[in-house]
Amino acid sequence: MGGMSWTIAPEPYDSPVAAALWRAYYTEVSDRWYLLYEGRRTGPDELEREIAANTGAELAPPTGQLMVGRYDGTPGGTAGVRLLDPATAELTRVFVHEAMRGKGGAALLVTAAEDAARALGARHIVLDTRGDLVEARTLYARLGYAETEPHNDVPYAEHWFRKEL
Repeated sequence: MGGMSWTIAPEPYDSPVAAALWRAYYTEVSDRWYLLYEGRRTGPDELEREIAANTGAELAPPTGQLMVGRYDGTPGGTAGVRLLDPATAELTRVFVHEAMRGKGGAALLVTAAEDAARALGARHIVLDTRGDLVEARTLYARLGYAETEPHNDVPYAEHWFRKEL
């Protein structure tokens, strides 16, 4: 039997591992949007500008945390939380590399992020996602998130979820 498994641990938002995973995540979700709506991939300048503008600094203690999942030691995914107010955390940057999907990593990452949110004092957790990210919406529903009214006006957000911790 193979011993391949996930390990999930906190990671500084600005580590090389976190930066590489952020680049992979952003490239995928941006390309999916542009291919769906404009029939093209994200331009290199657009990509670099957005990656630089979204550093992830909000995912640092004491009001946030980034979790990184490693599959058999290889960095494969992320999930982050940040406090919006003392009782409310936001789940963000949930991502698993395509080659590592279907191995349970996303659920483990979300659960670890929920634990981190509890440790930050949150009593509930919210998130937003796009309509075309069907896999994400399916995952959140399976993990007990309920679709709610919008809690923000973030560009591209089309679905909002909440879960009591």
